[in-house]
Amino acid sequence: MKKGRFDMKKILALLLALVMALSLFACGKKDPDPQPDDSKPVNADDIKDEMTSADGKYEIAFVTDVGSLKDKSFNQGTFDGVKLYANANNLSYKYYQPANDKEATDDDRFDAMKAACENGAKIVVCAGYLQEAALRMAAKAYPDVSFVFIDGYPVGEEAGVKGSPALKNIAGIAFQEQQCGYLAGYAAVKEGYTKLGFTGGGGGNNPACCRYGYGFVQGASAAAKELNTKVEMNYSWLYGGNFSASPELQTMANGWYTNGTECIFACGGSMFASVVAAAGANDGKVIGVDVDQSFESETVITSAMKGLSDAVQWSLTKFYAGEFASIGGVGTSLGAKDNAVGLPTATWSLTKWSVDDYNAMLKDMAEGKLVVDDDYTKLAGTDSLTLNIIQ
Repeated sequence: MKKGRFDMKKILALLLALVMALSLFACGKKDPDPQPDDSKPVNADDIKDEMTSADGKYEIAFVTDVGSLKDKSFNQGTFDGVKLYANANNLSYKYYQPANDKEATDDDRFDAMKAACENGAKIVVCAGYLQEAALRMAAKAYPDVSFVFIDGYPVGEEAGVKGSPALKNIAGIAFQEQQCGYLAGYAAVKEGYTKLGFTGGGGGNNPACCRYGYGFVQGASAAAKELNTKVEMNYSWLYGGNFSASPELQTMANGWYTNGTECIFACGGSMFASVVAAAGANDGKVIGVDVDQSFESETVITSAMKGLSDAVQWSLTKFYAGEFASIGGVGTSLGAKDNAVGLPTATWSLTKWSVDDYNAMLKDMAEGKLVVDDDYTKLAGTDSLTLNIIQ
């Protein structure tokens, strides 16, 4: 009897030890040391905007356009490309903002580029057409540095001199914004909106915004013709000269919504904030620009996007592959055939135009079956669209 009790105690002790060992093993299996998930794509927002370089030098530089770095649009979309490429290739990077913000001069922009070059930049990405004069100065002053001119074109050695040789260390990268503007205008009318608005940045002098707007008009007109309906569009460059949000712009947009405008294409960086505020106060809708802006407001039905981040990464890849000469001194225009323009089908709120129909139209653009005119000097209304140009 005593021996039985002893054996039982022994067995229980052994079982307890076994359970503890198994539980420790299970805990060890449950909480392993975290391992990076290389299959998960890196989000640019998770990469720091500012980094510390051990030697104080930064190999890739970004010089902003007017407006804030985190504008949720042009500047941010371009800088995302810099961060993603640098992060993936373990390269140092830094951004530079010209002094005097929206009042920045060519000298202010040159000073930012100069600081970038003297801080070790091998390649400088510059955003916006306003950079041309400063880029010309910087490319001459630092001939061993390469420059990427986003929303740009070949830059001649001498300003205003016809036939002046293009600087070989500047790569001009532009987009066929008229294509995604067309898609956005077509989508809005297919969705049932017949009272539209367009408010653009750059005061009517920014080629990219002009192409966006002209494409928007063409797309809306085409859809109206198909549906045998009439569309009216307010079209203005007022209050967008510096691409900034402003009370004046918000007041204008508010007036449009109050008087029946249903959806406004906000085409100009931080101008988006003013239009969204007006839309929110009037149960209106907004079309975003450059990047997918649906995450910024429930008023956004879609966005006319161009591949800013991808274009920057493509350019940097060319540079580090020793192939910059193939893009330096020439103009590159990216569009549907390059998968560089489009609408965000995963996040749009459209219900009356299918993704399949959208993809078919985009394919026609890529193959040249649907040609969207880029000569915005021909901007005008049509039989299907009344254009109210507000100056």
